[in-house]
Amino acid sequence: MTERLILRPPKMSDWSQWAELREESRSFLVPWEPSWGPNALSKASFRVRLRRIARDVRDDQGQSFFLFRRDSGDLVGGITLGNIRRGVAQTGTIGYWAGAPHARKGYMFEALCGLMPCLFTEFGLRRVEAACLPANIPSARLLEKVGFTREGLAREYLCINGVWHDHLLYALLDKDPIGGASIKP
Repeated sequence: MTERLILRPPKMSDWSQWAELREESRSFLVPWEPSWGPNALSKASFRVRLRRIARDVRDDQGQSFFLFRRDSGDLVGGITLGNIRRGVAQTGTIGYWAGAPHARKGYMFEALCGLMPCLFTEFGLRRVEAACLPANIPSARLLEKVGFTREGLAREYLCINGVWHDHLLYALLDKDPIGGASIKP
């Protein structure tokens, strides 16, 4: 939890609110995400998504969180931790999205600043990575404000909306300050 948000894993009862927010935000999200299939917002697709999330959690490959406003219970967006690598790496990669009505209101900054210490302490990561399209200036600024350091450019890193795109690569270490404050004494 943060001051304004509750972060928790998605569950089946979230489907209608999720589908409604994603549909309402489609034009806002599509330029930054993998292609949406024709049934991307269906209840069946959401059920498959939840099964994949459960498998990732079981196999220690990922975690997913939905962000809800504490005052209204409205879904704001989501954060996914994936590609967890243990052993000598102790690293994972985050992705995030916010619905258009909630964008640029500080919710994602608050959520990421609240979640990062948990990823380091409870999930035992020492490094969290993120990537964004170079044209996605708000996302790059968000990562930098949270405390991520830009590490480079990955050519044709991810397929976004059906096209392979270069991405800016960022990382945050467990010893780095988060949101302007250190998480370690």
